[in-house]
Amino acid sequence: MIKVGVAGYGTIGQRLADGVARQEDMELVGVADLAPTLAIRALKEKGMPYDLYLVAGADKEKFDALDIPTAGTFEDLCNKVDIMLDSSPGGIGAKNKEIYERLGVKAVFQGGEKNDVADVFFHGYANFEKGVDKDYLKLTSCNTTGLIRAVDCLDRKYGVERIAITIVRRVADPGDYHRGLTNALQVEQAPSHQAVDLMTIMPHVDATGILVHTPVTHGHFITVIAHGKQKITKEMALEAFKEHDRIRIVRLEDGFLGNASLFKYGRDLGHPRGDLYEIAIWENSIVETGDDIMFGIHIPQESITIPESVDAIRAACGMQKTREEGVAETNKYLGLGSWKK
Repeated sequence: MIKVGVAGYGTIGQRLADGVARQEDMELVGVADLAPTLAIRALKEKGMPYDLYLVAGADKEKFDALDIPTAGTFEDLCNKVDIMLDSSPGGIGAKNKEIYERLGVKAVFQGGEKNDVADVFFHGYANFEKGVDKDYLKLTSCNTTGLIRAVDCLDRKYGVERIAITIVRRVADPGDYHRGLTNALQVEQAPSHQAVDLMTIMPHVDATGILVHTPVTHGHFITVIAHGKQKITKEMALEAFKEHDRIRIVRLEDGFLGNASLFKYGRDLGHPRGDLYEIAIWENSIVETGDDIMFGIHIPQESITIPESVDAIRAACGMQKTREEGVAETNKYLGLGSWKK
């Protein structure tokens, strides 16, 4: 049984903890954080399903004043686990790595860290085997994670030579105020990092892209134009996407009109926080343009990286040695693909 800890109990950390807790071949030892945030207060009100450890600089008296029980220090947690999932704010993970190295603990870092923090820039479907038995892996960002799922899906079945993407990016997560209240779009310098990151993971694909920030909070939207080694028709693309357990095919006529429809659907399914682990591709958006295929993707940014994070545990700890075996175990425990049955 692989023992896992989570550093940072924020937007991603909460979901990492829940995702690991669902894996029957892993044990979630505990989570670590700095302050009694709303997420920590909610954890206490739910009966403390996960032990809480305090990172350096935390004021234990503030937790005691709220009757929030703590189980020890961050290093206490690290000493009890085989691997840490580090979802600390960007830059903090690199500092935590010094602790992991000193204590001989493996770690998986989230997309906010620089690539050089890890031995492997990792994606469960695209390069699982490169992460096997490595000490430090880094996940791709939410947009890149979902983008690679779709492109890798087509690439493995038909071969993809190049892509061009446009990302309509939500400006902040629900509940965030630090970006301010906006009524504008903001364009970033091209090419977007997601295109560059995809080429790092999949160097045989030529990618470029544009990113536009938009004042919404529930999900990103990506359009992809892909050029295959052979012509990929709409029917071919649809067939490949439907076979993938982390891709949902949705249709406008069924009521999936946009990002809000998918967020509501996650809540209607009874998923905690309305989370969806899958990307969604609109069947209506899949069109042929000359020799290229174009389609649109919804990225549920808060939860999309959780399956690949669990894949990373499996790879780094050598629980499975191949992509097929590793992602299948993750999918099984997270219930991915169950809607097809």
